[in-house]
Amino acid sequence: MTSTKEAATPTGTLPPASPPVSPPAPRRRGRTGERVAPYLLILPALVSILVLLGWPTVQMLGISLRKLDLGELVSGKTVWVGFANYTATLTDPGFWTITIRTVVFTLAIVLATLLVALAVALLMRHLGPVIRVIVQVTLVLAWATPVVATTTVFQWIFDQQYGILNKTLDKLGFHSFIGYSWFSTGFSTLTVIGLLILWGAVPFVAFTLYAGLLGVPKEQYEAAGIDGASPWQAFWAVSWPAIQPIMTMMTFLSVLWDFKVFAQVWAIRQGGPDGGSTTLPISLYLKGIGGSHFGAASAIASLMLLMLLLLTARYVQLLVRTKEGDLS
Repeated sequence: MTSTKEAATPTGTLPPASPPVSPPAPRRRGRTGERVAPYLLILPALVSILVLLGWPTVQMLGISLRKLDLGELVSGKTVWVGFANYTATLTDPGFWTITIRTVVFTLAIVLATLLVALAVALLMRHLGPVIRVIVQVTLVLAWATPVVATTTVFQWIFDQQYGILNKTLDKLGFHSFIGYSWFSTGFSTLTVIGLLILWGAVPFVAFTLYAGLLGVPKEQYEAAGIDGASPWQAFWAVSWPAIQPIMTMMTFLSVLWDFKVFAQVWAIRQGGPDGGSTTLPISLYLKGIGGSHFGAASAIASLMLLMLLLLTARYVQLLVRTKEGDLS
């Protein structure tokens, strides 16, 4: 005889299923460590930046508020003058002349560097392997040559009496260049200096842009050719989107490098003739090291820092707004 419970259960059916058991909630282990770990990783870099850049900047700003000439430097006296150094600098007409000259010179060199480097990068992409290697080795040699050595070579090339340039132009029929002085005016002197800076700046930018072009698949150019795109249209549709972030970065770096260039300008004519090629770094050196007016020189350095921030403000905005370094 079967029990009542067994009789009430239909034959062949399963007993009621037990309610599902939810998986255990993950333990919150290491949450604090995960949040703190990125900051700990960048802490050494932040400390290095504060020590190497932050503290000298604070000292520079403090010196710019003092009268610090050779007498105060030797005696150790601290003479606070407030913003007198800034007032004297900003009311000096010569400062604004030098500032405008420096900004125009910087922008011209940056534009020329980017255009020439882009042309060289595109050329390397279309050259054969052997010729491309020769061009790349030439660029590396130009880039690796010390600044002083390059400056000496350029001084010889543009020499008034013995320069090879004047002799070459004379051979080509331009006899008016016999004994022509390329350093007689500030404009011509800055032109020679600009070519000198261009010579050393193009290789790095060209290699960087060339690396960006190598990242573009050949299939995209083939697809553009099938669609009937001209080489110019293919460049804007395929090449430019790939190298635009690199161009933005190179523009920012070139502005920083060319705005504060000193060695080439000083080695050519020390800011001459008659101050016609003097830029802000040369003026800073003449005011500080040359004239022992370190407070006034610090004021000029502070204003230069402010100008650099203004010139690169757009790039800083791109860095803040973009994610993972995508500047496109």
